[in-house]
Amino acid sequence: MNIKKTLTVFVLLACGTYSPVGAQSKNQHLSLSEQFVTDNLKDAARQIKYLESQIKESDIPTSFSQGKHVNWGTSWWCSGFYPGTALYLYEATGDADLLTIAKSKLKYLEKEKNNKGTHDLGFMLFCSFGNALRLTGDSATYKPILATGAASLSTRFKESTQTIRSWDGGKNWDGQPWTYPVIIDNMMNLEFLTQATKITRDPSFTRIAKIHANTTIKQHFRKDYSSYHVVDYDPKDGHVISKKTAQGAFDESAWARGQAWALYGYTMMYRETKDKSYLKQARRIATFYLNHPNMPSDMVPYWDFDQNKLKADSKYYAQKDLRDASTAAVVSSALLELSLYTKGKESQLYVQKAEQMLRSLSAAPYKAAYQDNGGYILKHSVGSIPHKTEIDVPLTYADYYYVEALLRYKRMLAGDTVIKQ
Repeated sequence: MNIKKTLTVFVLLACGTYSPVGAQSKNQHLSLSEQFVTDNLKDAARQIKYLESQIKESDIPTSFSQGKHVNWGTSWWCSGFYPGTALYLYEATGDADLLTIAKSKLKYLEKEKNNKGTHDLGFMLFCSFGNALRLTGDSATYKPILATGAASLSTRFKESTQTIRSWDGGKNWDGQPWTYPVIIDNMMNLEFLTQATKITRDPSFTRIAKIHANTTIKQHFRKDYSSYHVVDYDPKDGHVISKKTAQGAFDESAWARGQAWALYGYTMMYRETKDKSYLKQARRIATFYLNHPNMPSDMVPYWDFDQNKLKADSKYYAQKDLRDASTAAVVSSALLELSLYTKGKESQLYVQKAEQMLRSLSAAPYKAAYQDNGGYILKHSVGSIPHKTEIDVPLTYADYYYVEALLRYKRMLAGDTVIKQ
């Protein structure tokens, strides 16, 4: 056991210095040791350096399948995670080789700042160039890239729907073309916009983020605060055409990673805006997630919380019991942050559940041995079973959020500012 003394929120309030932005850890009981965190970060750094040795400099690794590295290029939504992971590990270890790895990828990724055909520029640019700016302080290089990227993302916002469009083209499971689809994943790209306002002093970026988040609260959630994956809007007047899934088991199911994106997104939006409606939403999502009867004891969820309802004749039945480590990684990081904005038993619960997830992810069968798994840190993630892609494989974003959670926990142990900006 390792209990670190930290300043309490009450003291910070008395001094007039407490803010949810970059909040410090409170007087929570932290049960993971500093050695546990340090060892896992060192293992992750060594593994990522091995991965780099197995690929070309121009490769942006996404996954590893059937003995081969998968590289879907810079325009793929995952392209920012690998350099972002290297940057986090550079921050954690001080190993300059990891900074070199990250920079070697950024020169290929930079062109995506002009990409107006995707809603995922937050994943692509903020996880990479945003961390590079924070860690190097090189404003002249990185601020223009981030500002241009945020402007590109903003072009996908439509006043009539009050949302940022997700996909261009494609069809739903009924074979009907999407009209104006918005996915819950989009909540994760709003941090890029709020940070762009800080960089450029242009309030329009944060305005778009808040409007999108508000519309998503109204339209994406069921009464139990589980989230639909896709809401399709009519761009003419903004009315909802349908509520569907693309990566879950069926339209009314709770696709696990979608719930993770929602939890993380609203926790972040509270930090960025101090709007208590976002904190309320995050807490409700956490209640749904943590109390779901189908949550396994190790807190690494099945790819869909309703996978047990699949019938034997379902085309997804054979994969129904697969776990998704990427969801646990995202949620562990989100819960550590959410614990900062809540009190007492509730705050401690979030810490304890995050710790349980990190223990599970840091051991077999989820954590890979050195030089195993193609050099990825975590095993057993699921991209999209309906699309027959990335099924029970390592995924770059699982590694990113796992390392982020460990780094956040390390700061909590030190009584430091948990969210660095």
